[in-house]
Amino acid sequence: MSTDSPDIQKVGVVGCGLMGSGIAEVCARGGPHTLVYEVDKAALDRGRERIEQSLERAVARGRLAPEEAERVNGSLAFTTDLEDFADRDLTIEAVPENEDLKAGIFEALDRIVQRPDALFASNTSSIPVMKLGAVTSRPGQVMGLHFFNPVPVLDLVELVPSLATDDRAWARMRHFVSGVLGKHVIVSQDRAGFVVNSLLVPYLLSAIRMFESGFAVAQDIDEGMVRGCGHPMGPLALVDHIGLDTTLAVAESLYAEFREPLYAPPPLLSRMVQAGNTGRKSGRGFYPYPKPASPPRIDTTPRSPSC
Repeated sequence: MSTDSPDIQKVGVVGCGLMGSGIAEVCARGGPHTLVYEVDKAALDRGRERIEQSLERAVARGRLAPEEAERVNGSLAFTTDLEDFADRDLTIEAVPENEDLKAGIFEALDRIVQRPDALFASNTSSIPVMKLGAVTSRPGQVMGLHFFNPVPVLDLVELVPSLATDDRAWARMRHFVSGVLGKHVIVSQDRAGFVVNSLLVPYLLSAIRMFESGFAVAQDIDEGMVRGCGHPMGPLALVDHIGLDTTLAVAESLYAEFREPLYAPPPLLSRMVQAGNTGRKSGRGFYPYPKPASPPRIDTTPRSPSC
């Protein structure tokens, strides 16, 4: 991985949740000074702790030298004031998958960031990038940059230029992601879901419909795909890992764009999100999670679907 990046020396990350904290960590590992924003001190402290724990795990597993972890910590700064992003060369938005919320962030960043050729990226997993770029005065510098969780571990990033993205901005962003962050880049057209979620979400929704209909219990659905197809994780466990709320938001965005039945969210998914059963982060999804890091406790007794 190269840290020689005269073009992008100062990165901003808006949002320090599960994805934002991972993005901030890999940006700081790459070398640039990385400023992280959250809405209040409590959220910021949680995000800072998440990054520190991730670095400690990397050191404990021999994936990161202690002195490198210290350097990464020194490259990070935290703020609750978005105005502090004025000097950023690149800003990556990583707030929840809500189009109005993301658009509001881009409107604010367009006003705040001073560098005329600054780059802007969204970690959206489904919202068309053109919609976000259109709220700014410089849509040619706005792209999708879709990372995958856990960000420090998974090396794939989807780079999504919109119809308005200019060639130089695209080339600068690709160099940063591959040359500085050391990630593997695939390029997608600016269509809802991009490459990965356009293929993944129908599969996940099919598993939910199978469970909802009583066709099979959760464990059997998951074990069928793990043991029969060699998947590292079953679809229902994966939905719990992603978050049912995120899965629902992506499905709704895909269905709104394509109007194809395979993208329509199953009623059970909507009801579980309404009930607050959003997966690992809430303590319950298709499986219960007594502790955040504990594995699913699986009931093998046949039963009707419930949340």
